[in-house]
Amino acid sequence: MNDRLTALAGRRVVVTGATNGLGMATARALAQAGLRVVLAVRDTDLGMQRADQFGGDCEVLPLDLADLSSVRAFADTLDGPIDYLINNAGVFPHQHRRTTDGFELGIGTNFLGPFALTNLLLPGIERRIVSVASDAHRGAKSIDPDDLDLTRSRWSPPRAYARSKLAVMLWGLELDRRLRTSGSPVSAMLTTPGWVASNISNKPHLGMAHKVVQGAAARFANNVDAGAQTTLYCLTHPIAPGSYVGVDGIWALRGEPVLFGRSTAACDFESAARLWAKAETLTGIPCPIS
Repeated sequence: MNDRLTALAGRRVVVTGATNGLGMATARALAQAGLRVVLAVRDTDLGMQRADQFGGDCEVLPLDLADLSSVRAFADTLDGPIDYLINNAGVFPHQHRRTTDGFELGIGTNFLGPFALTNLLLPGIERRIVSVASDAHRGAKSIDPDDLDLTRSRWSPPRAYARSKLAVMLWGLELDRRLRTSGSPVSAMLTTPGWVASNISNKPHLGMAHKVVQGAAARFANNVDAGAQTTLYCLTHPIAPGSYVGVDGIWALRGEPVLFGRSTAACDFESAARLWAKAETLTGIPCPIS
């Protein structure tokens, strides 16, 4: 993988959520391979620390995907073309909360924020968009674009997370279709890193649960560097546009990158089109390609 990555030296890549977990591991690998990395992060002080640790050519810019005004400001601030956009940042919604714009936290951060960001940046993207989804999307059998905030149905952390990741899968499906139809040179891909021993469960009210999760993850999960390999694979291997890349181990918990199947619900083009239309309405940020 290192030789393949260093062949991309000098190209410019935006990585969201680059201060911790998968995003940190992804950005570090790219910076050390000689790419020009934009760290799109909520905490710019920590972003600057990470940039110093990574070395190479790193730029730090503020971005909060749970706030559309921040998404717009980021797009306005970022100058010049982009080779790659990596939509990595995400959240597991431990509590029933809302974003700055009033969206349910999971759907707003994991789907609507990245959707808006990608639409705004797309005119300047020249090569590839990689969005980190999750095989947790299989836990959602369908998604109602008119009830994305789960106001008419039961909310729970696993259900909200699974639905948000199904939304990412359907968004990726429709984005790939639009790019192909328009004849764009840009390709879009989706990934799942398997189970990653990250900090996602490290919340004040989840002290004991976090310890249990971390203990199990240390035995059965990928570390963040291994988890980042599915994203890096999308940049370095000649795989088809629209691909979904996962890991080859038992129960898809850990392993090496491999082309992966997706749920039936994640292959529904009609549902993807309806979700896309609703996302454009909710964010007020249309896609520049139809």
